[in-house]
Amino acid sequence: MKKEEKELVIDALVEKFNQYKNIYVTDISSLNAQKTSELRRLLFKSNITLEVAKNTLIQKAFEKSSRDFGSLTDTLKGNSALMFCEDMKAPAKAIKDFRKKATIPTLKGAVIDADVFIGDNQLETLLTLKTKNELIGEIIGLLQSPAQNVISALQSGGNTIAGVVKTLSERPE
Repeated sequence: MKKEEKELVIDALVEKFNQYKNIYVTDISSLNAQKTSELRRLLFKSNITLEVAKNTLIQKAFEKSSRDFGSLTDTLKGNSALMFCEDMKAPAKAIKDFRKKATIPTLKGAVIDADVFIGDNQLETLLTLKTKNELIGEIIGLLQSPAQNVISALQSGGNTIAGVVKTLSERPE
């Protein structure tokens, strides 16, 4: 590969790093052609882009990018494939679904927004992460809960007080 071609690959990777907030680094090296094709189909259905590049080119793209990839560069050993997507859980779900048929792909690491996850043992963590909208919904629900309890207590208390006053006024003396 000529230097100009390498620069084009690096620039394309940097553009994808800037375009996507969620990047997974995986190892799919032991998959045969048929299994790789099945994986690509599964990823395509989930709107995940899979790119394979040399580790040195990926590392140079990491360095050239404005994002902080932390210790993700340490995972660039052996064969590496990159998964890009908008939905932060989609690659983790796809990896887990595909592992029902095979033990590969192996998760080397992931960058979700600005957080770095290293190792295959982080797959379950990535599956349970909540999106920004889910967290906002939970916070709103938690904030509304005490207010609803106070309002319902006041309303039921009003009915009780009105009932007591009515009973006392109707009671013969």
